Amino acid sequence: MPIRLRKFIGAVALFALVIVWALLATGLAQFPFIRDNTIASIVYYVVAGLGWVVPAMPLVRWMSRSQRSEVGNRNSDF
Repeated sequence: MPIRLRKFIGAVALFALVIVWALLATGLAQFPFIRDNTIASIVYYVVAGLGWVVPAMPLVRWMSRSQRSEVGNRNSDF
């Protein structure tokens, strides 16, 4: 797959991930335990704010992989 296409697909997927993550995080923040407890709110917003990075890391790694490394990996199997 050409690198430009891979980066385009990855950018769209990252954009969708961040939007879905923000909507879910905002919805979960409305639970009474999180909303009414200051310490729980701080912990929740730190975890929710940084949590999207974990699912994004493999996607960014996939986006930055070059075609040459794919061909090398494919040929090493034979």
